[in-house]
Amino acid sequence: MASLKELKGRINSVKSTQKITKAKQMVAAAKLRKAQAAAEAARPYASRLAAVMASIAGKVTVSESSPKLLAGTGKDQVHLLVVANSDKGLCGAFNSNIVKSALIAARELEGQGKTVLFYLIGRKGRAVIRRAYPKAILASYDTTAVREPGYAEAEKVAAELLALFDAGKFDIAHLFFARFQNALTQVPTRQQIVPVPTPKVEAANAVSSAVDYEPDEEEILAALLPRYLRTQLFGALLENQASEQGASMTAMDNATRNAGDLINKLTIQYNRSRQAAITTELIEIIAGAEAL
Repeated sequence: MASLKELKGRINSVKSTQKITKAKQMVAAAKLRKAQAAAEAARPYASRLAAVMASIAGKVTVSESSPKLLAGTGKDQVHLLVVANSDKGLCGAFNSNIVKSALIAARELEGQGKTVLFYLIGRKGRAVIRRAYPKAILASYDTTAVREPGYAEAEKVAAELLALFDAGKFDIAHLFFARFQNALTQVPTRQQIVPVPTPKVEAANAVSSAVDYEPDEEEILAALLPRYLRTQLFGALLENQASEQGASMTAMDNATRNAGDLINKLTIQYNRSRQAAITTELIEIIAGAEAL
């Protein structure tokens, strides 16, 4: 049984940890408001761009002369899984859920006889993927020096992916990230980004079919497709940022509550041990007095 000194030291240690988790919870809550606003603000632009893409792509017959980002390589043998994680921990199952989703997809593709490669964004989750697929890491993008990944990072990642695609390193690319719903819910999401699938939008949101384009649709698509890819990557990074802060706030709140419960249990144990020690001491004093 632990001594009174050990129990008191453990109580103080847990209290110190509780102060840290409480502070991290407050920081995550403050960052969440900003990250959530950024993610929600980017969604209308992505939706409208998808509507324009649907309108233009609907007027084009996909052929060998079509932009490669739309037509693809004509094969679907090599699949690149772009896994977007964060660089920090203490955010619950946020990173592990994204990695788990990517690994499930990798096994499904391998079961279909496809070749699977990985492009990793962020530091967390890399170790798990490297252990499972040590020779399948095609490339990675380091964001450790970036405070909050944004459009500049999306541009760089898109440029690297396009270079790999043009070099014939893969046929199809899938993006894995967490879509933010609220502080308690972040949904692991899989999205094909290369070749760009023809977006499907509601008729009410679609651009009118009476529009005439100058230059022709294929030239516009050639310029629009890379922008669309960058927008999808940018949106995923924003969704990840909001999801990370929401998961962190929830995890730190749970940790603070658990620390409080542990402190209460230790305090009860300390008081009981102290009472037992006092009782034992009284018994010894009384026994000594009777002996006299």
